[in-house]
Amino acid sequence: MSGHSELGQLLDAVNKIAQAAGERIMEVYATDFEVEQKDDNSPLTMADMAAHETIIAGLKKITADLPILSEESAKIPYSERTTWQRYWLVDPLDGTREFVKRNGEFTVNIALIDDHKPILGVVYVPVTGVTYFASTETGAFKRSPEQSPQPIKVRSCPTNRLIVAGSRSHASPSLQKFIDGLGVEVELVSIGSSLKTCLVAEGKADVYPRFGPTSEWDTAAAHCVVEQASGYLTDTQLQPLRYNTKDSLLNPYFFVFGDANKDWSRNIAHALST
Repeated sequence: MSGHSELGQLLDAVNKIAQAAGERIMEVYATDFEVEQKDDNSPLTMADMAAHETIIAGLKKITADLPILSEESAKIPYSERTTWQRYWLVDPLDGTREFVKRNGEFTVNIALIDDHKPILGVVYVPVTGVTYFASTETGAFKRSPEQSPQPIKVRSCPTNRLIVAGSRSHASPSLQKFIDGLGVEVELVSIGSSLKTCLVAEGKADVYPRFGPTSEWDTAAAHCVVEQASGYLTDTQLQPLRYNTKDSLLNPYFFVFGDANKDWSRNIAHALST
């Protein structure tokens, strides 16, 4: 699986860090926690900071020289970020709305970025103990508790019925237009956080269109997982998302798909038309 390669060894360590962060989150999840409001009106919980502190400490132990950009860390100016070749990109608790709703659909996301591309990614689901993880040297895997890791791969698109991953907290008219334009029977699987991208990676969904705001730490870890599972995460021009290329850390609208043999461009154009 991970073997003795550099990224394989890092992947083993990051899996443990993500699980430790998940344990901190679950300590809060089991209590009657209070919710604060973040500047962008998304819930901020004690679990966010507990996971953040666990991840930062863990990453500094294994790669003391690499910068870390986390959603919960102070904003680092682009003038400093432009000097980074390789760095960690972290979302300690992706899916805070799902956390507050207590539906279990939140994740810990840790990615290693090199030359603007994710080369390692770990997505850990604290409630279920499931981990999706990948690197460019190992391929993509899913591990469930008490089981050995299993390789995952996207599926080929069926001709008569597609499974579309959607957002429980961020439904949009563009998503409905996208679905309407597919011209086949569609099953919409609504799930929170980076799990939508992971569904495509493991062949349980065909496409995840995101016509709404996200930040770079929301996508990077699962981006690596789906790419190493032979899938794609692109902008609306079908160009791969790149990281740390501008002052803003907001992503463009993006699109996750498994089967490159299907031409999705017409569907994207239809969804974005006014």
